[in-house]
Amino acid sequence: MNIPEQYQIKETITQNTYLVDGKLKEWTGATSEVYSFISSTETYQPTLLGTIPTLGENEALEALNSAVNAYNKGQGLWPTMKVVDRIACMEKFVEQMKTKRDAIVKLLMWEIGKNLADSEKEFDRTVEYIYDTIEDYTQMDRDSAKFEKHGGVNAHIRRGPLGVVLCLGPYNYPLNETFALLIPAIIMGNTTIFKPAKFGVLLLSPLLEAFQNSFPKGVVNIIYGRGRTVASPIMKDGRVDVLALIGNSKSANALQSVHPKSNRLRMVLGLEAKNPAIVLKDADLDLAISECIAGTTSFNGQRCTALKVLYVHEAIVDEFNKRFSEKVDALQFGNPWEAGAKLTPLPEPDKPAYIQELIDDATEKGAKIINKKGGETTENYIFPAVLYPVTKDMRVYEEEQFGPVIPVISFSDIEEPLDDMAASNYGQQVSLFGKDVNTLAPLIDTLVNLVCRVNLNSSCQRGPDVYPFTGRKDSAVATLSVHDALRSFSIRTFVASKDNEYNNAILTELLQTRASNFVSTDYIL
Repeated sequence: MNIPEQYQIKETITQNTYLVDGKLKEWTGATSEVYSFISSTETYQPTLLGTIPTLGENEALEALNSAVNAYNKGQGLWPTMKVVDRIACMEKFVEQMKTKRDAIVKLLMWEIGKNLADSEKEFDRTVEYIYDTIEDYTQMDRDSAKFEKHGGVNAHIRRGPLGVVLCLGPYNYPLNETFALLIPAIIMGNTTIFKPAKFGVLLLSPLLEAFQNSFPKGVVNIIYGRGRTVASPIMKDGRVDVLALIGNSKSANALQSVHPKSNRLRMVLGLEAKNPAIVLKDADLDLAISECIAGTTSFNGQRCTALKVLYVHEAIVDEFNKRFSEKVDALQFGNPWEAGAKLTPLPEPDKPAYIQELIDDATEKGAKIINKKGGETTENYIFPAVLYPVTKDMRVYEEEQFGPVIPVISFSDIEEPLDDMAASNYGQQVSLFGKDVNTLAPLIDTLVNLVCRVNLNSSCQRGPDVYPFTGRKDSAVATLSVHDALRSFSIRTFVASKDNEYNNAILTELLQTRASNFVSTDYIL
């Protein structure tokens, strides 16, 4: 197989350390092999990328102790540090991170099958996210560098950390979405334990030293292993203050349920979604088809923001299906580094079989595969199947497929998709295609109360990262964006004193001596 030299796997990665208490601790116990389901040989076989530690409960609790000690009941170096100094640590980290771009992009392609352009975009977007977070936090601190006075009480109000954060990221955006949790949690003064996802785990290896030498010991702890083996004991211990997870609601519920003080547990969750597209009869079909292609097939539909069901008005559904199916069949399948590859190998070995189950269930119940290539299977892929007509008794209607299969439903009355969305367990986003303002206006007014983002004539997406990213019902808890994430991982806290000569003299001396990192009106330029 002709693989460009810069993307070849020339040696495996033996990740035999994990980061706890500021030390890269060597692991000599059991390890797990990490495979790519991209073949590097002419005859197909998975490619061994490396090994990672298979840590257990003892190592998990060791990491928890490290984070708890670093927070030290709010008295630790990190939570009490000046904002400008925490920012300096983050700037040091991101500068080192930028030197690892090539290595991380290559591992994104091999580990999860993300194409070259999207892998590069994920890295660059993550770096931009960190810089935007630094700038937003800087402005937040500027805005807090003052006293307020109401009702004879002076108040100095800032945002403070919540404590210890357990951070679990997803495999589909193992760098970007993981860091969208981890970076704001750290910079706000929390201490963290981070376990990478099952897929996209080795791409963190180039960053371990940067985490180690950029932050005080115990602020960032990185462990490896199965979630139930390492994450569950950490939650059962009860000393975690925040569960930050992007993934499945079943995992979130299971972890939340074992925490002994769930009323104290803050949650920042990005969960599953079943985002629909609604294509009205006056929609620009070229535009709608183009955006629906992007929404359903980008990264093989393995995105919570993917379009997972298409509602098309009955007056145009035949034309839509014909043209949409042709566009799907025209998509190029290839390895991630190949020019023009829009469809790439799936990272989960059992995903093609699962998608086939959904196809079989739908066709047994009356749907047809309406594109010629739909369902064609190889060792590491199943070509997107466009299914029509789909009904509510089919699994592909109910389940979040998170992969290459596209259900299409026709409608005559707009209340049909609206009722389905209202009944759905999910409420993240919707794509709405049409142009008549009198039709769109009441629809928008309804849809904003069913989901959290209405995309007008465009596919669903997370970015730009300065916009809120959240969901209703089972799709999310808390809001992630540059601005909102800083608030999700912090709480308003303040010093109050009655406005009298005695107290004012003390406040004046606190400010003049700069003895307190919290009571300060220093302005970060």
